[in-house]
Amino acid sequence: MYKSVETLLVDIPTIRPHKLSVATMQTQTLVLVKITATDGTVGWGEATTIGGLSYGEESPESVKANIDTYFAPLLSSVQNQNIAQISKLIRKTINGNRFAKCAIQTALLDIQAKRLSLPLSEILGGRLRDRLPVLWTLASGDTDKDIAEAKKMIELKRHNTFKLKIGARPLQEDVDHVIAIKKALGPEVSIRVDINRAWTELECIRGIQQLQDGGIDLIEQPCAIQNTDALARLTQRFEVAIMADEALTGPDSAFRIAQKHGADVFAVKVEQSGGLIEACDVAKIACLAGIDLYGGTMLEGPVGTIASAHAFSTFENLAFGTELFGPLLLTQEILTTPLQYENFELVVPNAPGLGIEVDENKIEQLRR
Repeated sequence: MYKSVETLLVDIPTIRPHKLSVATMQTQTLVLVKITATDGTVGWGEATTIGGLSYGEESPESVKANIDTYFAPLLSSVQNQNIAQISKLIRKTINGNRFAKCAIQTALLDIQAKRLSLPLSEILGGRLRDRLPVLWTLASGDTDKDIAEAKKMIELKRHNTFKLKIGARPLQEDVDHVIAIKKALGPEVSIRVDINRAWTELECIRGIQQLQDGGIDLIEQPCAIQNTDALARLTQRFEVAIMADEALTGPDSAFRIAQKHGADVFAVKVEQSGGLIEACDVAKIACLAGIDLYGGTMLEGPVGTIASAHAFSTFENLAFGTELFGPLLLTQEILTTPLQYENFELVVPNAPGLGIEVDENKIEQLRR
């Protein structure tokens, strides 16, 4: 039984403008879900999106409205049901709303793991690693600023792999920007690009060839979400790894793309997948199909980030690392003890549940 379900919108400025092809972010709105069970155990989840409705079909405001209106009454009505049974009921009763479903499932798993005195990773099958490599996204849009930022991150031993958000400017301008940064940082530093589905197939052919020749290691979601046939053609055409991101909306889409080997790499995101359990299913499909894995982010705060880390720690194959840097992009801390980033990695906690303690006083100050 669950006593209460609270949904909180927390607006936190970012350390700098974060430019994508679909939006420029200067503030991130964290959507935090707090579920309190009748025995007093509290679980936390997160359903953060990017740029309101510019990225996906859910916004912070719609997530809160739908959780408050539909999910909360449903949870208050269940009795003596386990997480699998509750998840089945939610799927039957509520369509879509993958981000909201992920937040609810995360909080329920947090409660269950705390009751068992286990880290959340151990009820997802068990972790294979205690630390996850984390890249940093260079998204100021200014070549010199991005180079300086990357060099600083390397010096601090925080990140030594970088991703560039492109697609908002003319193709050649973006390509020249990326290759200039690659040349400045040298052959030992891995550079990837995320085009955020901005290019047509013809633009992809022209742009990816130059990026491949320039030593770029990974091309993320270059074409439209629906155009999975083009994604497959690009995968077959180029040697550089092509990654599916927004085209992945859970296990069903992962299976369809894997059937035709429509990508070299899957960017697994727990929210886009509809939950931690579903994200693990996406990873299993990829593994069976011989597709590499990358741990993605929706630029979540620390709650969603560490939930993702617990899931990714169970992946057998994590060839392209993760981008779980979301909390480092924020100017405010909402945990009593911040997540541990060191030696280019994020440490996965061993404490029960998510292994974090939310600073509710700080959240109260920052919430809308």
